[in-house]
Amino acid sequence: MTATREAARLALGTASALGLGRFAYGLLVPAMREDLRWTLAEAGAISTVNGLGYLAGAVVTAAVVRRWGTAAAFRWGMVVTALALAGTAASDVFGVLLAVRAVAGASGAVVFIAGGVIAARASARAGSSAPITVYFAGTGLGIVLSGVIVPGLAERWQVAWIGLGVAAGVAALICWRVAGTGEEPRPAGEVGRARVRPLWRIAVAYFLFSAGYIAYITFLSVYLADRHASVVEVVLTGTARGAAVVASPALWSRPITRWRGTRALALVLGVLAGGAALALVSPSPAVTIASVVAYGATFMAVPAAVTARIRTVVPPDGWTATLAAFTTLFAAGQTVGPWLAGLLADHTGVAAPLAWTAVLCAVAALLAAAPKPDTEIR
Repeated sequence: MTATREAARLALGTASALGLGRFAYGLLVPAMREDLRWTLAEAGAISTVNGLGYLAGAVVTAAVVRRWGTAAAFRWGMVVTALALAGTAASDVFGVLLAVRAVAGASGAVVFIAGGVIAARASARAGSSAPITVYFAGTGLGIVLSGVIVPGLAERWQVAWIGLGVAAGVAALICWRVAGTGEEPRPAGEVGRARVRPLWRIAVAYFLFSAGYIAYITFLSVYLADRHASVVEVVLTGTARGAAVVASPALWSRPITRWRGTRALALVLGVLAGGAALALVSPSPAVTIASVVAYGATFMAVPAAVTARIRTVVPPDGWTATLAAFTTLFAAGQTVGPWLAGLLADHTGVAAPLAWTAVLCAVAALLAAAPKPDTEIR
């Protein structure tokens, strides 16, 4: 099996952990908010606690990999994610929902990091970053599935969560075997150390990106509902965004692989900022579709570009620890972003989270564009 085909199977990991486990929630916010009588801040808190779980998962992933190995961490993380998604339907008590969404976030982080390491190994074997971009683009598969199925079931949000859990379980079965491809035996207790300080500009940009991008996808459906968008328009926007994520490797694999330094990362972040701002220009469905396509084609290219950069300049024994450290920053941004954007929206209007995304991603693009020597880190 070629490295790219392996990555295509592994991509079901990001489809499950992020596409279903995190981003499907944005489509269910209007129905859950109405049924459970939440404020926008409370709706944002559910996303925030998912981010806290993601943060916890990122912190412990290196230890999990050290104890059980990369393949086992990936596989069982997917199983826990599927169970947590289905478990979200079990109660309408706010505290229970917070707990279940935290578990989904923690397991999703383990899947995200472990799968990224497996994809990085495939990229090293292939001599190309294509497997990395394919792996992260798998998120789009989950978004497409969510965009097609969830709007029709949104009024019965418990049924929608059960369906998402079943889909995640099927994904775990499909990619179970390929997760072990290229597994490298490692002496007990040895994972390597994180290299973050030499990459501090990328780290700060990644944090700003994580705090910004999540607000767009969490509150876009609320923005559309406020404009009385039809179910057809909601389905089209979700499907278009997911399809754009799937197509992103065709756009970004070559720049990420061939451009030196962080130029590709800066360009991706700049396009993402512009795409988020575009939705504020006009209420036209065509403009909204253009916005979600630009967003979808770029937002998962950011972790792909960061992972490719880490693979290029960090020794292989430091990949897991460094990716875990960067994902911890990513999780921290995702944790505070939805809550702050929700508070801002409660005080200013439902368009505020889109502006939040545009501003933070623009600043991140400027940081990534700062010149930095392209040297290997030891």
